[in-house]
Amino acid sequence: MSSPTKGPSQRQLRVGEQVRHALAEMLQRGELQDDLIESAVISVGEVRMSPDLKIATAFVVPLGAKDENAVVEALNRHARFVRGRMSPALRQMKYMPEFRFRLDTSYDNMTRIDALLRSPEVARDLDHDEEN
Repeated sequence: MSSPTKGPSQRQLRVGEQVRHALAEMLQRGELQDDLIESAVISVGEVRMSPDLKIATAFVVPLGAKDENAVVEALNRHARFVRGRMSPALRQMKYMPEFRFRLDTSYDNMTRIDALLRSPEVARDLDHDEEN
């Protein structure tokens, strides 16, 4: 049994990537009939699997959506439908995972870190370190 500090296992990572590909393909085909979902292009950045592979948490970015949280809520309302549609693509799995959708904020975090690294204070400190 893995400890919580070790991170996901290779199996969790591999299955998460398979689920991410299948989910992205399903969303690309436009199989969900919901105005909020159809009005946005949804990027699936990552899928994290629970240790028992029964829960798939998909981190998504609704591009072009006025209200990103509303799109994520709509995806969560359709989670059972998504689960059913994913069965053929993931037929090798013993149990079909329950889907949960979350807003992916990793891009915002990267932008914030990039802005910090380019700030004059950090640039000054980096120049100071290079001189020594």
